[in-house]
Amino acid sequence: MENQFFVDSEHLSPAALARKHQLETEPASRTNHMEYLPGMEQIDSEVCARVMEQMNTYDYSQYTAKDVKAALEHERCSIEDFKALLSPAAEPFLEQLAQKARLETRKHFGNTVYLFTPLYIANYCENYCVYCGFNCYNHINRMKLTTEQIEHEMKIIADSGMEEILLLTGESQAKSDIRYIGEACKLARKYFRMVGLEIYPVNTEDYRYLHECGADYVTVFQETYDTKRYEELHLLGHKRIWPYRFDAQERALRGGMRGVAFSALLGLSDFRKDALASALHVYYLQRKYPQAEMSLSCPRLRPIINNEQINPLDVHEKQLCQILCAYRIFLPFVGITVSSRESAEFRNGIVKIAATKVSAGVSTGIGDHESKYTGKESDSTEGDEQFEINDSRSFDTMYRDIAEQGLQPVLNDYLYV
Repeated sequence: MENQFFVDSEHLSPAALARKHQLETEPASRTNHMEYLPGMEQIDSEVCARVMEQMNTYDYSQYTAKDVKAALEHERCSIEDFKALLSPAAEPFLEQLAQKARLETRKHFGNTVYLFTPLYIANYCENYCVYCGFNCYNHINRMKLTTEQIEHEMKIIADSGMEEILLLTGESQAKSDIRYIGEACKLARKYFRMVGLEIYPVNTEDYRYLHECGADYVTVFQETYDTKRYEELHLLGHKRIWPYRFDAQERALRGGMRGVAFSALLGLSDFRKDALASALHVYYLQRKYPQAEMSLSCPRLRPIINNEQINPLDVHEKQLCQILCAYRIFLPFVGITVSSRESAEFRNGIVKIAATKVSAGVSTGIGDHESKYTGKESDSTEGDEQFEINDSRSFDTMYRDIAEQGLQPVLNDYLYV
C-alpha cells in the first residue's frame, strides 16, 4: 500500500537519492514520530487522549441496522449514535441520513453557502510526505512569491468579488518564515474581510503574532489519526511529529485565533476511523473553547505531479456523502467545507444537504492567478501545483450555480467593530 505513493526520483542528486532510499527502506533511520523536536511547544491537554481512546476502540463492524435506525430517530446525536452512522450498516440508509442532515443544515445555517478561494504563496517544503506534490524529494518548479507578487495576486482575486482568502505555503520554515507569512496576512487584510491560514503548525506565540497581523482562522490537516500509518507516510521533517500537529488547533485558539478547521485526508488509512477522530477532535475542543468557530473538511486524495496513481483508497462518493451527513447530524453547528478536489456535480449536490462552504476560482499553483483569472500571460514564472483539482469553476460561475439552486451565496458575514 505504501509504495504506490512514492514519486519519481529521476532528477535527484546521488546524495539525495541515497537519503530518500534510506528513509523509505530503513525505519530506524527516521526520527521518532511521537517525540517532540527542540523548539516545539508542548501543551497540557486531555483532548488527544480522549480522541485516541475512542478511535482505537471503535469497531464499526459491530453496528447493525437497528443501531442506525435508533440513531436517526434520536433528537440529539450521541457519540455512540455517530459511530453507528459512520458504520457500513448505515450505507443502506444514505437517503435517510441525507434528509436528516439537510434539516439540521437548514435549521442552523439557513440556505447559505459561503465562498472562499485559496492563495498559495510558496511551495517550498522540508518534509517528505510520500503522497504530497510539494514533498521535498519531488522534482517540481519551486517558487516563493515576493511581497509585490502576493499583493498583485490578491488584487486580481479581490477584483473578482471574493471577500475571503485562505493563504497557504509549503511547510518550510526556512523559505516561508513567520514574518513572511505575517506580512502576507497584513496585505490580505487590505483586500479581504476574512483571512485564513493553512501553514505548518507553530507555537502559541507565533499564532498570536499571525492573528495580530490579520489572520482570523487556522486550518490544519492531521492527514491521518492512525499513528502507525502516519509514521509510514511522513518520513522526514517537522511534519513527522504527530502529537505536535494534533495540538495545533488548540495552540491557535490559545493564541487568539477566532476559528480553527480540522481534517483527515481520506484514503491514507481507515477512513471511518479517521472520520470519527476528526469529528471527535472538534467535539472535545468545542466544549473546551465554546467561543471558537470550528469547521470540518473532508478531502480525498488527488493525483500529484510525478505520480498519477494517488487516488482515494476505497473512499467513493457514497462513502464521502455518508461521512458528511454523519458530521452534520453529530455536529449541527459546525461548518463543513468541500473543496475543489471533488467534482462540480458532487459539490452541487452536497451543498443542498450538509456542506456550508466551498472554494471557487481555485488554483493550487504559485503565481498563476493572472493567467487563470484573466487569460493574460503572467510576466513571472509559476510554481507547480500541490495536487490536481477536480472542480475548476470560476468565482462567477460558482456563485451563479449556487444561486440557481435556490441557495444564497455568502461572501462574508463578519463585521469588525
